[in-house]
Amino acid sequence: MRCKLLTAAVVALGILVTGCSTLQKVVYRPDINQGNFLTPADVSKLQKGMTKQQVAYILGTPMLQDPFGSDTWFYVFRQQPGHQDVTQQTLTLTFDGGGSLSGITNDTSMMKQEN
Repeated sequence: MRCKLLTAAVVALGILVTGCSTLQKVVYRPDINQGNFLTPADVSKLQKGMTKQQVAYILGTPMLQDPFGSDTWFYVFRQQPGHQDVTQQTLTLTFDGGGSLSGITNDTSMMKQEN
């Protein structure tokens, strides 16, 4: 009787200690996509000198605009696949005083997923 109780306690302790770490990959985690999804073909259509209206026609409205003016637009796309690292693409467009596109910066970063 004591052997069975000891075995049950060891098994229960083992499940409690390793349960979350071993089942982590088995548990379903949905892919989470947020922001403006931009294809490389759409980004390649941008040319310096375009107006804000032309840029908005190609890419849609930006996710963020410069809070201190409207001369910088940010198109942010964050992708978090279920059990993989998070990637984020940030397209930053700057406009001159006349409203013409003057700068294009496309950054992609990868962040480690916290478990």
